[in-house]
Amino acid sequence: MTKIIGLTGGIGSGKTTVANYFKELGVPVYIADDAAKEVMQSEAILYDIRKTFGDTIFDKGILIREKLASIVFTNSEKLQQLNAIVHPAVAQHFKTWLSNYQQSPFIIYESAILFESGGDQKCDKIITVTAPVAIRIERVIGRDSTTKEQVLQRINSQWTDAKRIEKSDFVIENTDFNETKAQIVKILKIL
Repeated sequence: MTKIIGLTGGIGSGKTTVANYFKELGVPVYIADDAAKEVMQSEAILYDIRKTFGDTIFDKGILIREKLASIVFTNSEKLQQLNAIVHPAVAQHFKTWLSNYQQSPFIIYESAILFESGGDQKCDKIITVTAPVAIRIERVIGRDSTTKEQVLQRINSQWTDAKRIEKSDFVIENTDFNETKAQIVKILKIL
C-alpha cells in the first residue's frame, strides 16, 4: 500500500519549493492548496461560499480570493466556515488522485494546514519545513505583493513551527536551498 508522507510548514517556509524538489526526484506530489483552488471553481462550492460569505467577495460571478482571504484570516470562525466547505471536496479530490499512484511506495501530501485540518491523521510520516519568520515574511511579500501585516495575520492564523515540529517525524530548515536539497535526499533515503 502506498504510504502518505505529509509535508507542511507555515506560509513562506518554502514547503512548495521542497515539494517541487521531491517531484524533480520522481516522487508523486499532491499540493492541497492547488487542489483547493481547483475545487473552489466548482459551482457547488462557489454556491456554498456565496451563501456563507455573501456577494461582496464576487465580481461578475468570479470569486475574488483576496477579499475572501481578508475575511477569513482576520476571523478564525470565518476560516473554520470556509474550511468546512472546502476540505471535504479536497479530501475527495485527493482520494481520486491517490488512486492513480497505487504502485508508488509513497507520495508527498503537501498542505500548509496539515495539522489544523486533521490531514495528519491519514499520514504515515510527516515532514515540517521551517524558516525564520523574517525570511518567511520577505518571501511572501515578494511572491504575493502583500503587506507585512497581512503576512503576519496569516502566520498567526496557523500553528507555530514548535507545535508542528513536536508532531513531525522530520524537520527541514529551509534557509539555504543547497542545504535543503541535501536534507531532502537524506529523508528520501530513510523513507
